[in-house]
Amino acid sequence: MRNSRQQHARNDHKPGAGKRSPERKGGVQLFGYHAASAAFVNPARHCQRLLLTQTSLRQFEPIIAQAKKLGLKRPSPEIIDLRAIDKQLPNGTVHQGILLEAENLPDKELDDLLELEHLPAAIVVLDQVTDPHNVGAILRSACAFGVGAVLVTERNAASQTGVLAKTASGALEHTPIFRIGNLSQSLKKLQNAGYWCIGLDETGKDALHQIKMPAKTALVLGAEGEGLRRLTIESCDEIAKLPTTPPVGSLNVSNAAAVAMYEVMRQLRN
Repeated sequence: MRNSRQQHARNDHKPGAGKRSPERKGGVQLFGYHAASAAFVNPARHCQRLLLTQTSLRQFEPIIAQAKKLGLKRPSPEIIDLRAIDKQLPNGTVHQGILLEAENLPDKELDDLLELEHLPAAIVVLDQVTDPHNVGAILRSACAFGVGAVLVTERNAASQTGVLAKTASGALEHTPIFRIGNLSQSLKKLQNAGYWCIGLDETGKDALHQIKMPAKTALVLGAEGEGLRRLTIESCDEIAKLPTTPPVGSLNVSNAAAVAMYEVMRQLRN
């Protein structure tokens, strides 16, 4: 672990051309008002089919009008019965009478982030978080608190499914996801770009609020149950913890992420 590193920022990063990742193949079913409406007016989304009930059509009409005003090519709504939508989705799916069939968003890689003219002040890095509900909730919190990006591993990570999009409540269309390969090497790249990488783990010496956040902060969170992997901990600049009281010793990763992101952004804005 690099706690002895004296400078929080480095300026020796020189972005390379980087290989552009292709668009992720295949489509996704987006259901529920927030997920579907955000995607419908997102120019980066290619939408193929919109299924609505008569009741949800009235709710969705302003979104259709907004997409038209933006000049987006969008399918006309198909009005069908609520049960017909039920049959399109797994049992128990809460869809609010709205189902949008669309293509997945284009993949982004770490180089795409590092080549930005203005790097976000705060980002979140997820170490093999596989539950789409957790990733979706983290995206929603990131968007709400103004965190600039969420980085996920290429392997052992949640895909951009309808469940993730529904939990994100529209944030999937606003907060970009970047996929990374080797996590320790990716953290090194972030450090070279000036990011101070803070891992969140119960073994941390200091509480997160006791750490002074530098201008560029990368918050690193581990998988459900297992937490950060050893090599990830060793690759971080600093390890912090969230103080809890018995009998609860830890938080779910999405709850911990929300608390941590709030603290990071609170400091960066003051």
